[in-house]
Amino acid sequence: MAKRRLTNFAKLLITILIVGGVYFGFTQLQKSGVLDSITDDANSGNKKELPKKSSSSSDDDDVIKVGVVTWGGYAGGQYFNKGFEATEDSRFYEDYGFKVEFKVLDDFDPSRNAFRSGDVDLLWCTIDAFPTEVNGLKDFDPVILFQADWSRGGDAIVARQGISKVSDLKGKKIAVAEMTPSHSFLLWLLDAGGLGQNDVEIIPQPSAIDAAEVFKSRRVDAAVVWSPDDILATKAVPGSRILESTRSASYIIADAFMAKRSFVENNQEILRQLYEGWMKGAAEINSDESARREAASILAREFTERGTALSVDEADQMIGNVRLVTHGDNKNFFALNSDYKGVNGNTLYSRMSDVYTDEGYIEERVPLWRQIAYPSLVMNSTLTAPMHFAEAKKEFTKVEESDAKSKEAIATKRVSIKFRTGEFRLDENAKYIIDKEFVDIAKAFGNARIRIEGNTDNVGRRSSNVALSKKRAQSVADYLVETHDMPRNRFIVIGNGPDKPVANNNSENGRSQNRRTDFELVRE
Repeated sequence: MAKRRLTNFAKLLITILIVGGVYFGFTQLQKSGVLDSITDDANSGNKKELPKKSSSSSDDDDVIKVGVVTWGGYAGGQYFNKGFEATEDSRFYEDYGFKVEFKVLDDFDPSRNAFRSGDVDLLWCTIDAFPTEVNGLKDFDPVILFQADWSRGGDAIVARQGISKVSDLKGKKIAVAEMTPSHSFLLWLLDAGGLGQNDVEIIPQPSAIDAAEVFKSRRVDAAVVWSPDDILATKAVPGSRILESTRSASYIIADAFMAKRSFVENNQEILRQLYEGWMKGAAEINSDESARREAASILAREFTERGTALSVDEADQMIGNVRLVTHGDNKNFFALNSDYKGVNGNTLYSRMSDVYTDEGYIEERVPLWRQIAYPSLVMNSTLTAPMHFAEAKKEFTKVEESDAKSKEAIATKRVSIKFRTGEFRLDENAKYIIDKEFVDIAKAFGNARIRIEGNTDNVGRRSSNVALSKKRAQSVADYLVETHDMPRNRFIVIGNGPDKPVANNNSENGRSQNRRTDFELVRE
């Protein structure tokens, strides 16, 4: 049988069918991902693996969503992210392969609802006020991941004319947002002045901004406000003043970030990288003026776009009203540095748990610090350059004796420390009383000077009593220096002898009250 030959047209048709079949098969393999896996296997030594966030709360598994407020203390993360939006231009993406989005949630209740619903993965909180809200979030098992800042002037108490020290607040009306950092600050200051909340009239407000408006309307005697409302409020009320701010009350308001425990345990490495990048950003801002200016520009741009007009200079001032904490500071905060004797997360959280419970704001027992602290991110990070070191203690210059008594006192706390007749050395009971009544205050107001005044009754020679009272005051200062690592030049030591009685020396009870030690926070 003769072999049939294909025509030229038939050959062309077959060629088209073969090419079409190959193309169809290639596209099907591409869609199935088989080619991708083959390419990945071939290039596994070179391809950068991007971490994937494990969470049911987000549509984009590569984005960490962080809830913040209008505040300069989060500049470290926002600067490292090069803004608030999730973008591939971010250093988080460039260095670690994931994106970060900052969501501004200034109103407290909506911010907590966003946390509950999963609209944000991390959310701001302050350790001082956290005891008042932790039980309301217990269904989500929140944990504290890292500290972002200490307030250093961002919070203040303004007072009308005639109020120049804490004792002048007794019986006065004070506007404050209850169970917030503002409230915590007020409670600390009252304690430093020997007062309690029952000694003043609290006028509750929804926020510190509202407290400032009430003060400016002159319906209260004082208010706890945020910067720059402290300046604006004193300008609006002639004769008023900033009574005290967190510039000297430097270890009271600690901003931190919390997350749900389940989310943290599913994303430990990506969160460690978030922490590490954030700390790099904070350290750069602290050590480099150009970095700080860039961070201020980011804040100004983002807040202005969101309807809060803010200049770069104003944003720079916001950053200047906080201490952007470093990796070393976080090690101190989570008690990972055995040499550190200052305020840490545990001491602050535990004290405020007790204070708010005693004041009736907390009814059920709150979790212990060890149950909510999650120090693993800090423990597993190794940032060793000097810029990552902890903040150094403030250096105080020695006060000349001629100026010792003239420095204005902000607050005076009277503590009865018992000495044996004619002696000035502290016994164990005296040390216990100092620790219980004053050490926490001294640490919390870490940037303020302390004047320690020894006082006696009028029994015996005046000259002998003056000398003895100064030795007793010096013994207290020595104890605080040697045991609690406080700077020696911070203390002003005075011996009043019998010259400043607070009660009548004609009775034993009166003489007992006069044998006291006064601790005073004084202005520079």
